[in-house]
Amino acid sequence: MAIDFSEISPNPEKKQSSLLDRNLFASKKLGAQHRKFFTEQLALLLETGNTLHGSLEILENQTDHEQLKEMIADLHEKVTKGKTFSQALKSHTNLFSQTYITLIAAGEEGGYLATVLGHLLEMEEKREELRSMVISAFTYPVILTFFAIGVVVFVLTSIFPKFIPLFASSGAKLPAITQMLMTTSHYLTNYWWVLLGAILILGLYLNMLLKQPGFRLWLDERLLTTPVVGALFTRLYITHMMRLLSLSLANGVALIDALSICQDASKNRTFQQFVEKLVKNVSEGKGLGVGFREAKFIPQLIKQMMQTGEESGKLPLVTGRIADYYQKELARKLSMLSKIIEPAMLLVMGVFVAVIVSALILPIFKLSSTMH
Repeated sequence: MAIDFSEISPNPEKKQSSLLDRNLFASKKLGAQHRKFFTEQLALLLETGNTLHGSLEILENQTDHEQLKEMIADLHEKVTKGKTFSQALKSHTNLFSQTYITLIAAGEEGGYLATVLGHLLEMEEKREELRSMVISAFTYPVILTFFAIGVVVFVLTSIFPKFIPLFASSGAKLPAITQMLMTTSHYLTNYWWVLLGAILILGLYLNMLLKQPGFRLWLDERLLTTPVVGALFTRLYITHMMRLLSLSLANGVALIDALSICQDASKNRTFQQFVEKLVKNVSEGKGLGVGFREAKFIPQLIKQMMQTGEESGKLPLVTGRIADYYQKELARKLSMLSKIIEPAMLLVMGVFVAVIVSALILPIFKLSSTMH
């Protein structure tokens, strides 16, 4: 049975408006927002009694985005020819992760595809919430940092040079801070290209270092073990991993397969090695507890809860609780860190301004007193 979107929406005008809004701001390249839209609409159609074939046909006809329409048409064609939905999705791994495909396969096999799509949508929304939370926490400090650097460079290259001839003609001994800023201003004004070249070379060198496995592993390990920063990154990776584990196990995916999925939870090599060790331990019959106990960066609470969940056979529930708890904990820590960073940045800016002003005012006062 084929139905129109207006038949499944309590407010057809609102639904159509939402669809138009999404297409209005959609980029040409398919991304997370398109995957979320596709998942949401497909789950809705399946929940209202449509077949998978019929749902894909409706989505293909209703979608205005050219690339998304082509992708849905390809999925529809493959399903029509007898492939499973998960097999069809494997042709579009640029949009659908291995986690997504594995869970879809489990949903197809168990006969609860619509439920799995609902869970995937929920995971997508929580991931987006977590991402937005991290970005919002650091956006203001980063903007403030660049603004402060811009102000200092502007003052040293545009305002300070106008006072240099006055100070030089006076013949008076200038304060050390003024001499230092005069030298800095001179180099920024006349040799800015050297500084720019040095920054470019340094950037290329760091990029080269990041491509070295040994250095990347060392850096990733520092990210997880450094005080404050390490706690934030660990909670971020753990939240994502536990969310994937909970969703996978709750939908019938085997533990070892669920752990394999979690290897993509982070690009941090140290964390990936930790997950790889978990997969090895489970495949050897050692269980999860050993790997968690041996990892130095894993909080003690998680070690205990995973041990309890494994022994009680309630890993899906326990991992879901851990994900929820640490997402809230991460939000709290980010909020607290943001409240500390913002006044600290303002204080640093104030110090820079005070130094520059004093470097200008002190010689002027000295010249004034000498003239009198």
